[in-house]
Amino acid sequence: MLALLLSSLLAPLVAGQAAGTYQTETHPKMTWKQCSGTGGTNCQTVNGEVVVDANWRWLHVTGDYTNCYTGNKWNETACPNNDKCSQNCVLEGADYSGTYGATAGSDALTLKFVTQGSYSTNIGSRLYLMKDSSSYQMFNLIGNEFTFDVDVSQLPCGLNGALYFVAMDSKGQGTAGAKYGTGYCDGQCPRDLKFINGKANVEGWKPSSNDQNAGVGNRGSCCTEMDIWEANSVSQALTPHSCDSAGFQECTGDACGGTYSATRYAGPCDPNGCDFNPYRLGVTDFYGKGKTVDTSQPFTVVTQFVGSGSSLSEIKRFYVQDGKTIAQPEPKVSGITGNSITQAWCDAQNKAFQEDVYPFNDHGGMASVAKGLQRGMVLVMSLWDDHYANMLWLDSNYPTDADPSKPGVARGDCATTSGEPSQVESQSPNAQVKYYNIKFGPIGSTFKQ
Repeated sequence: MLALLLSSLLAPLVAGQAAGTYQTETHPKMTWKQCSGTGGTNCQTVNGEVVVDANWRWLHVTGDYTNCYTGNKWNETACPNNDKCSQNCVLEGADYSGTYGATAGSDALTLKFVTQGSYSTNIGSRLYLMKDSSSYQMFNLIGNEFTFDVDVSQLPCGLNGALYFVAMDSKGQGTAGAKYGTGYCDGQCPRDLKFINGKANVEGWKPSSNDQNAGVGNRGSCCTEMDIWEANSVSQALTPHSCDSAGFQECTGDACGGTYSATRYAGPCDPNGCDFNPYRLGVTDFYGKGKTVDTSQPFTVVTQFVGSGSSLSEIKRFYVQDGKTIAQPEPKVSGITGNSITQAWCDAQNKAFQEDVYPFNDHGGMASVAKGLQRGMVLVMSLWDDHYANMLWLDSNYPTDADPSKPGVARGDCATTSGEPSQVESQSPNAQVKYYNIKFGPIGSTFKQ
């Protein structure tokens, strides 16, 4: 995320989570298409823009260059507690390509993994699609399909090019608002956010032991999450995450659960999800370089949300490559049938994989996910490495001490020794992902099946 920057003297107090004035915030433009009719023949261009998440931004004392946060630690003078830090510190504008390695052009967004900036080394990024300069574009997915093209050919083991939806508020949070990428939440109830609900997350902050730019605070930020696409060139997954509350909900300490807490399943959301990973379902020749969906070349991903109103009955997936439409494969795991996600399918997966805990159903399952989708969700496009589990849950055997022949353990053919962030960052700094040609509309409107 954001590393070392210049330091100076303390400045007067200002309103919490406000914006700085040293760098103008200019969002890169990115178009997408709203479709109607059938077969992708009637799609109108929509002018949008993208914004980088507030957690990656330079956070400094208002009026001078003093860092409020350096590396993975807070400035104790500027930030002795949450309230004072919220008053003292402002978010700064972004240099998208120079600092974050994010470039948009026409209908495409390319995210570079490691970027050497003038004052920092940036690792990965998270950006949101905007309706205008001060509000996120909201999508109601039920009864609709979402289509995009992607190039993951340069994403090795240990990286995740993720395109997904979360039930964030359209205006973001705090004074800086959506214009500065505020308000993130997801099914992990992340506690690594520097600001939550307009207030700093200083109190209880513990710097990460293996990530020089991150830490964990006492507060977390929860909401429904719909992972359309978590992928590299080796493996991929389609995963809804249920949550007790569809929209933003703040949590505290290990009661947040998820990746950032000692008690993973104690929170109000499902951190695991009901995932459709073809490799994990025994179809090992479906996705990857030279396979049915050949990740050495770009392809189209289509996701359909079958239902109406507040009812979600099914999530279907297709791919298009070299002019061919490719359906999601049938599982080869005994006890799981069907190539789309339904409540019955998730129940069968739970039984077949013999999960010790299955939080998807504990937090309302598909019915809960439907509430989040109906509420309206923000599109997230990101690239990241994993300091908690080396991305092995996506592309290798996980848990690593489990028998890989047991259903559900093998998720990809990456080695269990792969994905260590320091190695990925040093060996694959030029890795990147490209998302483009986004289309949205009623089922059947964005592509010809």
